[in-house]
Amino acid sequence: MDIFRNLAEINLDVLKEVGNIGAGHAATALSRLVDKPIDMGVPAVRMLAFDEIADQVGGSEQVVIATFLRVEGDAPGNLFFIMKPHAAKRLLRYLAGLQVGSEDEYSEMELSALSEIGNILAGSYLSSLADFTGLFMTPTVPALAIDMAGAILSFGLLQFGQMGDGALLIDTTFLEGDEEVEGQFFLIPDPPSFAKIFRALGVPYE
Repeated sequence: MDIFRNLAEINLDVLKEVGNIGAGHAATALSRLVDKPIDMGVPAVRMLAFDEIADQVGGSEQVVIATFLRVEGDAPGNLFFIMKPHAAKRLLRYLAGLQVGSEDEYSEMELSALSEIGNILAGSYLSSLADFTGLFMTPTVPALAIDMAGAILSFGLLQFGQMGDGALLIDTTFLEGDEEVEGQFFLIPDPPSFAKIFRALGVPYE
């Protein structure tokens, strides 16, 4: 894709700043949710092709916990927040303070907490991107799924009707004391939305 070559040749500080501000907003919202201080590490931000997403989370057969939704507005697309089961359980135990069971079982309270955390992250990162671009971007009500990464991405493709061929990846790390929990946020703009987003950011797009 030309976009990846273009982005490799320019300074991506603006995308990193989007991630930093989004992480800051998310940390504040999560701290209010769990009523204790939560920090988030400086996120790594990069572009990748759609068919590389599953590899980033351990392969298409890796079981993951995913919050996914449709982004509507000026630059529509699809959004996924993906965690591995052990990370999700640690998040619930150390950040949300829940008594958790095995990685193969999730109570209604655990699923509700994961959905709310994914919703907060989606809103925080989208608000940050919308502020930087001046574009109107709003999330639909998120869905939560536990399945193999390839199956979740395929379901998202069927559910939303289309999927762009590139994604913005923001590696997200939650910090609480000495505990770290990692997750990954993927924004997959529809093909026409790539041009809108990067032109609004002042990034050359051909």
